[in-house]
Order: sequence, then C-alpha cells, then structure tokens
Amino acid sequence: MSTSSAAPPAKPPMRDALVAAAFQLFLERGYEQTTVDDIVALAEVGRRSFFRYFPSKEDVVFPDHESCLADMTAFLTSGECDAEPVRRVCDAARLVLRMYAENPAFSVQRYRLTRRVPGLRAYELSVVWRYERALAAYLRGRFADLPDGTLRADVIAAAVVAAHNNALRSWLRSDGKGDAEAAVDHALGCVQAAFADVPARPAPSPFPPEPPRPDDVVVLVARRDAPLWQVVRHFEAARGESR
Repeated sequence: MSTSSAAPPAKPPMRDALVAAAFQLFLERGYEQTTVDDIVALAEVGRRSFFRYFPSKEDVVFPDHESCLADMTAFLTSGECDAEPVRRVCDAARLVLRMYAENPAFSVQRYRLTRRVPGLRAYELSVVWRYERALAAYLRGRFADLPDGTLRADVIAAAVVAAHNNALRSWLRSDGKGDAEAAVDHALGCVQAAFADVPARPAPSPFPPEPPRPDDVVVLVARRDAPLWQVVRHFEAARGESR
C-alpha cells in the first residue's frame, strides 16, 4: 500500500511576498526604520526583484493603485457617450472602493500606517490627485461644448474624490467592519444630487457623523520659492496626522 505526502503550500507570487514582508517589518520596526534591504532579506529575494515591481519603498505601501488607475481610465474611455457624465465618474470612483474592500485587513493596516508617517500621507495625496485628474479629463471631454466646461469638470471631479474619500475614511476608521459600499453610495449620491442632470437621492449613511475635533494649530515651514501646490500638499499631510 503506497502513501503519498501532501504537497507543500505554494509560495505567494513574488510581488505579494514583497508586500507581505514590507508590512510585517513596518509593524515590527516602524516604516522609517525598515530598509529595502530588510524587505528583500525577509522575502528571500534580491534587490533587483524589489525594484522590478516597486520604484521605491513608498510604492510598496500602495501596490495596487497603478492597476486601479488603469482600470478607472479604461472604464471611463469605454463609456457610452450618452451616459450621464456625473453618474459615470461616480461609478468610476467605486472601482477604487472595491480595491480597498477586497482586502479590508490590509487596507486598515495601510490607513493606520499613512496616518503615522507624514511622507506616506503626502505620497497618498499625490496618488489621489492622479485619480482626480483622470476623472476631470473625462468630464472635460464631456463638457467641452459648455462655456464653463473645464471649470465644471474640475469642480465635479474634486467633489467626487472628496466624497469618496470621506466615506472611505469612515469605513477604515471602523476597522473595515462597517458597510463601505453603503457609505460610498451615500457620499456619491450627494454629489449626484448636486451636479447630475438627473439628480439622485442620497442613500442614508451607515456611519455616524464624526465628532467635533478640538482646535489645533499646524506650523508649516517651507522655502520661500516653494510652489503653492507643494505647500498645500504638505499642509494637508500635516492635517492628516491629527485626524
């Protein structure tokens, strides 16, 4: 009678192994104290393998945003010309929510990390800006015949991103235990009610309103010749640490 031993569990793909190793070390040692060499040593791969997937240590914290941005752009460009444009960009924003909701534990872990590390908060803001630009580019095309088409496109894109992120943060603060989809539906419903040609009534939010925060002061030091957008980004990153 022959016996067969169970096959050893398959190793995760290299990219996933690098992300898992990075976050294990970030939790154990802290983000600033962890180097790329530490990550590749734990993942048992070479430095060249790390940089094949991630241009920098910051990128390993946000491993899924590039593919999500590509999916969003493809979704927008493949849309029907007769689709209501505000509803279309709201549906595009829901792709980002699905990315977060696919792995709640990782998403909550990343949220906590970015709150503690100002540099990651600034990096995240740059990623958010790229999503906003993708939405605005689509809307500019749809509103090209309007006298204020560019302005309207930029305002609506900013509103969609702000509404989505407000709901997303509420879900992340609940440790991923609340209804993320309902929260985002409520937030994006407010945008559609304000801007869409066929306004939608917002669904109720599943999360209670945020309690008022005590007044605080943020002191920001910047070079005299620093561009305004850079000053604003650093200010927003600082404010994010107190939230």
